[in-house]
Amino acid sequence: MTTHSAVRRRRAVAAAGAVSAGLLVLSACDKPTPMATLTVGSSSVSSEATCYNAGAAVKTNELAGCLKDTGVETISVDPDETVRIGVDPEIADKGWTILMNGQPLTDSSTKTYRTIPGSVFFNAQYGAQGDSTLVSVQEGEQDVTGVWSFTLKKDA
Repeated sequence: MTTHSAVRRRRAVAAAGAVSAGLLVLSACDKPTPMATLTVGSSSVSSEATCYNAGAAVKTNELAGCLKDTGVETISVDPDETVRIGVDPEIADKGWTILMNGQPLTDSSTKTYRTIPGSVFFNAQYGAQGDSTLVSVQEGEQDVTGVWSFTLKKDA
């Protein structure tokens, strides 16, 4: 017959074992990339990098594919709203540029967020075509070390 304290001790040991196993699994995972976030009104989407080389330059031949990725987070944008784009400080420290359909829309910045009128993303003058635009955050200027992409859909 087991005593109440022995049962408690076994549970404590089992719980400690479960926590240790969980930490082991977490330490075996790859470190997540820094995040970029797009906010329109009260809606937000965040994403890890579409392409990222752990601080080293992404190869030029891979970069073109990164800027055409279609399996990315999507957010609806009313052209009258402001689009807020935020990045982790790790990205800001290296300088980042906003691209629209692969073309630079802004100069490089070291701020952690920028705001752009939603209408820009659907204006043909800026290279927009139709009711959908691929917006990318590019980390680095000379050597691109990461790309985060989002699809903006025009909200009628």
